[in-house]
Amino acid sequence: MPDGSPNPQAKHTKYVIEGDSLIRKSEFCPICGPGVFLGIHKDRKVCGKCGYSDPPKTYRGIYQEEE
Repeated sequence: MPDGSPNPQAKHTKYVIEGDSLIRKSEFCPICGPGVFLGIHKDRKVCGKCGYSDPPKTYRGIYQEEE
């Protein structure tokens, strides 16, 4: 980052080591498979490799927009 602060979305933030196992915290792309994470945006999840896009939650009827 230009101001010297670490990137909160960097690859190392998506993993946690617990004991002898590696835990993946983020969601994988269902098309590309393990190792390719979905980018989290305000209203959707998108794969930067293949272009897969998880539809906005409002389209799926999961929740209503807060006013």
